Amino acid sequence: MRACRKCHILTEETVCPICGSQTSEHWQGYVIIIDPRRSRIAQKMGIKMPGKYALKVR
Repeated sequence: MRACRKCHILTEETVCPICGSQTSEHWQGYVIIIDPRRSRIAQKMGIKMPGKYALKVR
């Protein structure tokens, strides 16, 4: 699994399918967002789409 350096979404790709940034294998923790409009965590992280997101990416 890799994490996007910009939007933090988890993916298998080397380039993020959402924003086109490079991804990294160096990330810690993850959160699953089901309903970003009602989630305070999603609002705080700036997440607009459901999915798996890394908490910290290097």
